[in-house]
Amino acid sequence: MTEQAQSGGVRAYRDVLAIPVVAWSVLPIFVALLPMAGMAVTLTLHVVAVLDKGYLAAGFVGTATTIGTMLGAPLVGRALDRHGLRPVVAVCGAVSAAFWLAIPWLPYEVLVVAAFPAGALMVPVNSIARQVVAASVPADKLRAAFSLETILIELSFILGPAITVLVAAEVSTTAALTGIGVVVAVVAAVLYHRNPPIRGEAGPTEETGTAEEPGPADGARRRGLLNRNLVATLFISVSALFVLGGLELAVVSTLRAGGEVEWTGVVMAIGAAASIAGGLVYGAAKRAVPQLLLVALLAVLVLPGALAGQAWWLLALVLVPNQLVCTPTFAATTENVIRHAPPEARGAATGLYDSATRLGIAVSAPVVGFVIDNSSPAWGFVAAGLGGLLLAGIGAALTGPAAPPAPQPEQAGEAHLATS
Repeated sequence: MTEQAQSGGVRAYRDVLAIPVVAWSVLPIFVALLPMAGMAVTLTLHVVAVLDKGYLAAGFVGTATTIGTMLGAPLVGRALDRHGLRPVVAVCGAVSAAFWLAIPWLPYEVLVVAAFPAGALMVPVNSIARQVVAASVPADKLRAAFSLETILIELSFILGPAITVLVAAEVSTTAALTGIGVVVAVVAAVLYHRNPPIRGEAGPTEETGTAEEPGPADGARRRGLLNRNLVATLFISVSALFVLGGLELAVVSTLRAGGEVEWTGVVMAIGAAASIAGGLVYGAAKRAVPQLLLVALLAVLVLPGALAGQAWWLLALVLVPNQLVCTPTFAATTENVIRHAPPEARGAATGLYDSATRLGIAVSAPVVGFVIDNSSPAWGFVAAGLGGLLLAGIGAALTGPAAPPAPQPEQAGEAHLATS
């Protein structure tokens, strides 16, 4: 990258963070992501170590939470569209905080039952972050903004589990679970107080930097939420998570077969660093890369993992190209979800997007696991790559014309989003 390009890339990120509403929204959202990233592993440790149940029992709790979130995310997103941020954050924050604060005193049977509604009413931090970006960031800076948002998610999945597991190991799982509940409550309170704009139909105003509230949603436009391009983007999102979920399973099984399972964390950390680097470069780029090309690269570049053997360092190096494409893929799909959704239905659209990503992981685990059980870990990489290409092909078949409809005058600031 030339010095001029580097300067332009840094300027793009600096310009995004210079927007007041973005700057003071980034910190609480990132803080909220940390415990959310560590929720699953902390809950598993509690069920196994404190409640003295097996990993299968812990898996039932995790599955109930995941299914609840997957089904609830679009409904919570629709509530954001209809009622605004404050009522949704108040209800979800209260339910989520109460659940995590109560877990240490719940018997297993009650925990399993409570996990589903708690997952369904989880604070929609990712959805809120994306809508704040769409409402507040100029169109020519959206790629950098969504890349930054995806990088923060990546960092949270590096730091979050490490922090919560450390607290659970050095203090207790009760302390870790209570800490999660407290953080959720504090972040919900901050978001409620700040009430960042999530509707950008009229674009940011010069005086305040916030968006004007739109009028009542037009029925025809709301019915047009699930247009071809949005459905295609959701399929592409499923394919990306299918690849990454299958990749993780294949990596773990490969290292376990080679007696190097203790290096799993190092392999994942190298991949995460490559993903962040790829996101920084993509966000600084002047031109978008089509989401179909990115997800196709993500799927194809997982295939060399089948040839890497069982040496952890070689496997990590072989998968670096795949990981370089990871963050750009999600930045591109996020941008396209926002572009193809009507402004008054962005909550529902981003909720569907969250559900699509969880569906990709949920589908990849049994499919790739079946292939590994009946062949070898190397074939897990092949299954992940080919499955991702198949789902991406469905997305490609559904993709409509690249040009968006002519914008209304008040939406002109949003009309220059990069095409897929």
